[in-house]
Amino acid sequence: MNNQKQQKPTLSGQRFKTRKRDEKERFDPTQFQDCIIQGLTETGTDLEAVAKFLDASGAKLDYRRYAETLFDILVAGGMLAPGGTLADDMMRTDVCVFAAQEDLETMQAFAQVFNKLIRRYKYLEKGFEDEVKKLLLFLKGFSESERNKLAMLTGVLLANGTLNASILNSLYNENLVKEGVSAAFAVKLFKSWINEKDINAVAASLRKVSMDNRLMELFPANKQSVEHFTKYFTEAGLKELSEYVRNQQTIGARKELQKELQEQMSRGDPFKDIILYVKEEMKKNNIPEPVVIGIVWSSVMSTVEWNKKEELVAEQAIKHLKQYSPLLAAFTTQGQSELTLLLKIQEYCYDNIHFMKAFQKIVVLFYKAEVLSEEPILKWYKDAHVAKGKSVFLEQMKKFVEWLKNAEEESESEAEEGDGPSRNSAENEVYRLEKFGENVRAIDWWRPDTAENSVVQ
Repeated sequence: MNNQKQQKPTLSGQRFKTRKRDEKERFDPTQFQDCIIQGLTETGTDLEAVAKFLDASGAKLDYRRYAETLFDILVAGGMLAPGGTLADDMMRTDVCVFAAQEDLETMQAFAQVFNKLIRRYKYLEKGFEDEVKKLLLFLKGFSESERNKLAMLTGVLLANGTLNASILNSLYNENLVKEGVSAAFAVKLFKSWINEKDINAVAASLRKVSMDNRLMELFPANKQSVEHFTKYFTEAGLKELSEYVRNQQTIGARKELQKELQEQMSRGDPFKDIILYVKEEMKKNNIPEPVVIGIVWSSVMSTVEWNKKEELVAEQAIKHLKQYSPLLAAFTTQGQSELTLLLKIQEYCYDNIHFMKAFQKIVVLFYKAEVLSEEPILKWYKDAHVAKGKSVFLEQMKKFVEWLKNAEEESESEAEEGDGPSRNSAENEVYRLEKFGENVRAIDWWRPDTAENSVVQ
């Protein structure tokens, strides 16, 4: 019997030799800075040569570890101390953004250097974004010329997608805003950004990071008004940005109006109170009536759960809309408002298939209730309708439109001849609708005793 102890197994690993070309030289920030500055000095102001040098140096120098130092040098010429100043005892280079000419063309060329570097070394993306956020917080430590160059460069980099618009959060720093630095910087930034793209592309980028409604925060609280923003940026040559912010403010006011309107309707507030509130909001936020009638229509149609059966929904709609006719009529005092309402009805009936057969009935209801008048109806029928359900709705309206034209001719003829009974406008509408009923099977929905059956077929 073998009494010898068995040897326990041991784990042993295999050593892999690292290729010399893959080894990274480990430097402290100062040594790293010296290497970069020496290389930039040798390349001179040829930015193509600078880009090639940076590309090649990434294979030997630890960009990942010293990204902040690298970007400090490329922007300011050396490592930045807290607050944005350059340390006196550190090496510097003139091959940097701050030492370059203050014009858009030069900043576009520098933007290409950053683009090439970050495309080559993707891991630098986050470091560069953090660097720009830091530089924006240091704006007070830079000269006006340096701020202008940085603003132009940032605008170009935002336009080509190298930077995300979220970096603008740094501009909302209280001290920068208070001293007017943020607003002045934003002027140069947006000019170069819009020069590269357009206001629609800028708006899309701002929306993506929920920055579209925050631009007024570039000013102190006591100056955060559309009027002040518009005046400041228009005078600076950014009228399109001023108009964009004004439109954004109006959109916000419209959403708030619709929300409050729906709540008032749900509570059953009197129409006179609702109308007074809406008119005050129109005046305060400069919302035109054609826009308001669209909001009122949407709110009215969203306050009820509609029947899913096509044969029942028309009757339900007429009953519901008859109730809200006085509210709608308060905001169709202009021909354009009436035309807007007609288009809203057309789109709604098309988008909600159960309403396809109800279009004509709704229009006739609104005509009798003096929400709509004949001229906008005839205009809509002739050439102002949209493509949605066009053939179906025009066919539905054909007889009513013919009657409107004939009734108009008869009224003109009677007025010229002085014939016919003397009636006020309301009686005349009843008379005309009764004449329409002689030619088209109708229910006398305009009479109080038959209000429940308010449908013209």
